Amino acid sequence: MLNSHITLAHGNGGRYMRELITDIFARYLHNPLLDIHADAVALPMEIGEMVMTTDGFTVRPLEFPGGNIGALAVHGTTNDLAVVGAIPRYLTLNAFIEEGLEIAQLERLIASLAQTAREINVVVVAGDTKVLPRGEGSGLYLATTGLGIRNPQLKLGMNQIRAGDAILVSGSVGDHGIAVMLAREQFGLRGDLRSDAASVLPLTQALLPFSGLRFMRDPTRGGLATVAHDISQVTGYAVYLEQPQIPILEPVQVVCEMLGYDPLYLACEGRVVAVIDSAQAPAALAVWQTLPQGQQAAMIGRVVADSRPRVILKTVLGGERLLDELEDDPLPRIC
Repeated sequence: MLNSHITLAHGNGGRYMRELITDIFARYLHNPLLDIHADAVALPMEIGEMVMTTDGFTVRPLEFPGGNIGALAVHGTTNDLAVVGAIPRYLTLNAFIEEGLEIAQLERLIASLAQTAREINVVVVAGDTKVLPRGEGSGLYLATTGLGIRNPQLKLGMNQIRAGDAILVSGSVGDHGIAVMLAREQFGLRGDLRSDAASVLPLTQALLPFSGLRFMRDPTRGGLATVAHDISQVTGYAVYLEQPQIPILEPVQVVCEMLGYDPLYLACEGRVVAVIDSAQAPAALAVWQTLPQGQQAAMIGRVVADSRPRVILKTVLGGERLLDELEDDPLPRIC
């Protein structure tokens, strides 16, 4: 490929577009099911219930400590499958590339996407590319669809949650949001905090044997507090969170205090919030803590029958604070 940057010609269906697809996308994403000359793909059937999800990624900057938009697209999509109890199998990928993006950077991002997919045994089986005129994007947008397989007997959902259930989180919260913000070098701040972006599949699969498991979700946009509000609104119960038990890394806490953010509302990209029968919660927590990603896992709250749905934070000082629903986006374009 002779050009060093993306041009509009890379999206016109001609030679440059063919070279873009073959030299970068097909080169890194090649697998037996990927046929760049076909308009559709046939997938082998597997025993189980098919589960599908779709997602889009507009993170800025495209590369940040602990990840990039390519790896994030794989993790974000497959994590949505994992938290409903599925094993991810296939992805489709749509790339919206802005005119002027450095081709070397695009190659790094797609190579990272491909490596991330291989690590969790997922293959990209179909895709498309579009080129946006300069100024109509932020370098690269990605849109994905994920397909997974799960046991049809598995019943997880907010409708399974009962009063008295315990709430667990698999690790520290807010890492991704603050890592991306620091990577932008806004506010004159820098740091070595890394995003928590990772596959949560080992965490979710570890809890499936527990009969008291009710619900799981990865707390991405809106963070832990938004997951708690979703639970409260759907079930009609109150959610009580114990502030002293919520794992928050010191650099995240310091930056939040300096800039007025609340880490409970910041995105995570490699964490799981789980609701489980309180009698099984200690054993589930112990299982998580044996995993590399779950060493900071904690029991952080409970679901309570109350007069109205709400989210209450029991503070370090012993008081209680009502957590409002998120309205303004504290850190835009972080996933």
